[in-house]
Amino acid sequence: MYNPFDGLQSGLAAIDVAAASQAGTAALQTRQRRRLAELLAAAAQGSRRYRDLLKCRSAGAWRLQDLPVAHKAELMADFDGWVCDPALRLQDLRDFTGDAMQIGRDYLGRYTVWESSGSSGVPGLFVQDARAMAVYDALEALRRPVLRPLQRLLDPFYLGERISFVGATDGHFASTVSIQRLRRLAPLLAPRVSLLSFLQPLPDLLEQLRAAAPTILATYPTAAALLAREQLAGHLDIAPQEVWTGGETLSPAMRGLVQRAFGCQLANSYGASEFLALASECPWGGLHLNSDWALLEAVDETGRPLPAGVPGASCLLTNLANHVQPLIRYDLGDRVTFGTRACACGSGLPLIAVEGRCDDLISLGAAGGPSVQLLPLALCTVLEESAGLFDFQLRQEGADALLLSTPLRGEAGAAALARARPALLAFLAGQGAQGVRLRCESGVTVEPGRSGKLQRIVGLNS
Repeated sequence: MYNPFDGLQSGLAAIDVAAASQAGTAALQTRQRRRLAELLAAAAQGSRRYRDLLKCRSAGAWRLQDLPVAHKAELMADFDGWVCDPALRLQDLRDFTGDAMQIGRDYLGRYTVWESSGSSGVPGLFVQDARAMAVYDALEALRRPVLRPLQRLLDPFYLGERISFVGATDGHFASTVSIQRLRRLAPLLAPRVSLLSFLQPLPDLLEQLRAAAPTILATYPTAAALLAREQLAGHLDIAPQEVWTGGETLSPAMRGLVQRAFGCQLANSYGASEFLALASECPWGGLHLNSDWALLEAVDETGRPLPAGVPGASCLLTNLANHVQPLIRYDLGDRVTFGTRACACGSGLPLIAVEGRCDDLISLGAAGGPSVQLLPLALCTVLEESAGLFDFQLRQEGADALLLSTPLRGEAGAAALARARPALLAFLAGQGAQGVRLRCESGVTVEPGRSGKLQRIVGLNS
């Protein structure tokens, strides 16, 4: 009961996920109804926030559309009243996630904890119990496409692989926490899993990747595309057998570039801090929502539900696995479109198309000099982690010029930019981008990009 890894829970979750993978629409909907009722009952009993709302009728009598939309800012402002375990206190969790030595370790002996970026202006903290982690593990293990079937038959536990993850490795982010947790739970695999920071200068990252010689490369699409260009230019020279991407929008052009550069297949997935394994690709390339454990509603700008085939302005997530921190009709912010046809693979899990993060790669360099490539997630991480700035836009204005804007006003805006300016310039200098001109503005309303989503990192040609 008090262990964030429970073998029995994991086994039961794996059996259920395997069975549901072959189930039809009716069987999946039965699971959804039962699990939604269980989630609402848990929220009504344990969450002060939901107790008054849900007590007026039984859990099984609620329709999802009758419940209010929840937003990260309001939930985080009432964190202690939101969660279902009174032992979970926001300040204690912030202290825990502020310590890099605790990444991947259990909290209170029974929870896994990670933080989200502040892409909506507010960072989040998310707590998972053993049941939720068992579900995520089963979905990751059983619904990720098998790119090399014979290899997985001979080596089902990946003990012959060398896996390198490229990302933000010093924070309690979902991917980093999950990998450190995996290393702790699977000591035989741990020496073959490396975490490489994309905050370091690119030449150092390339050197570490060459030394690691990964057979599986896991990273974000923009990072994969950058590494692919370095591979084609002869600066990397690695030979992965698989590339795994997620966390950002993967365009067809990016997929083609990565596959051409590394000569291997790519598996893309869709997940979030709020639900680690929302959707996975099938062998036919369709992205299938794990609707047996996660409900998504595509909605327009006013929050009204949209039919299949119509792109949403946002989507609402209901996490059916996490009962300790109820996420019910949570505004995730991604633009989701549900498919109108069944997939050729035969799965009953619905097809979706996702437009997630849409930030640009930044290329800085004075005329005639070498350019420095900067990943958007790395720039966001620096501003969030080093400067505590979460509501911003960084726009490239020239080959060596940037504009940092924030809607924060008055003293708050001035203080935020006073922290952000030296942190950003120090990072740029460390990457080899010297002499960058950085303008800072506060009290500026940031407009959405062409896609309708807010771009936090905007390149010169956007």
